[in-house]
This record gives sequence, C-alpha cells and structure tokens, in this order.
Amino acid sequence: MKLLYINASPQGERSASARVAEAFLDAYRKTRPADEIVSMNLFERDLPAFDGPAAAGKYAILHGRAHTRQEADAWRAVERVVEEFKSADRYVFAVPMWNFGIPYRLKQYVDLIVQPGYTFSFSPEAGYRGLLTGRRALAVYARGGEYSAPQATGLDHQKPYLELILGFMGVADVRAIIVEPTLAGGPEVAEAKIRQAVEDARREAGSF
Repeated sequence: MKLLYINASPQGERSASARVAEAFLDAYRKTRPADEIVSMNLFERDLPAFDGPAAAGKYAILHGRAHTRQEADAWRAVERVVEEFKSADRYVFAVPMWNFGIPYRLKQYVDLIVQPGYTFSFSPEAGYRGLLTGRRALAVYARGGEYSAPQATGLDHQKPYLELILGFMGVADVRAIIVEPTLAGGPEVAEAKIRQAVEDARREAGSF
C-alpha cells in the first residue's frame, strides 16, 4: 500500500490538525511497516497554477482539439499532480478551518486533481462516476470554534466539502477526526481536545 499524507496547514508544530494526523501516521507505521508513506505540505509544495493555459488545455481534451505548445506544457504539469494523487491507495489529510471552509492551497490542489477522464468520468447513460474506487481516506479537521452542534452545522463548509470531493472521485470510505474548539475554549481546553484526538487517531490507525 501507498499512503499519501496531505498537510494543508502552514502552522508547523502549532498546527492541531497536523499534530493529530502525524500521531496517526506514527501508529500506522507500527501497524503496517511495509507500506510506503509520502508526505506533502501544500504550503511548501510548488503547485502549478490552474490558470488560462491549464483551463484551455483541459477544454481542448474535452472538445477533441489539439493542444497548443503553451497548453500542452500547462496540462503536463497538471497531469503530474493528478498522477501522484492517483498513485496512492490511502489518503490522510490535515485540514484547518479557514473562514468556515478549507485553506486556499487545498482548494487549489482540489482544482488540479478533480479532472474528467482522470479521477471521474461522465456519460449521458451513467452520469458522473468516480474513478478512484477501492481507496480510503482519513481527514483530521481542526476548528477554532465548535461546529458540531446542530445550530452551527450550517456554517461548516470544511468537512462536507472535502467529503463531497472525495466521494465524487470515488473514495467512498472517508473517516474523520474533529478537533474543536482550538481557540474558543482557551489553551487548556484546546490541549485536552488535541490529546483526545491523538488517542482517537492512534486507535483509528489499527483498522485503516
């Protein structure tokens, strides 16, 4: 198995989501020492822009048109990111909540990997179909406030969005560990919540 760890936090050791995700990985290594683990920090990774040439390259494929040289170069950069993601059997995400959603670097990554013919397909008969079947993901979500209460769930555009995207690509088994609140309750509450999430992550590693 190959596991791809995608860290969407720029906070380093201060990141609650990364602390919990890395505790999971430490336990996972002990459980499955032969598996390959590849780590990617999206704030350190030089991701290609999904800009005009890349978008034109995508639509050239959809419309059966040959790429220009600029489009071909841009599309090859996108393909490298997609193929790296597709090469994994398991995924672990460390995802802080930013403005009720996900960090912009993770959204950029999503816009690169969600591509027709690569991670999903469409036909008039079958509709949309995810192509990354048989895979599994764990997402560690950290939030400064508490969004699990019924009156606050409508503000959460972090967990539902990522799970929608993964499911759209065919990753049906998506597990979650939520760390909240990391700010609203003060540092002692935050530390207690992180410690509990670390224990949950270590247990989850045994069945992942």
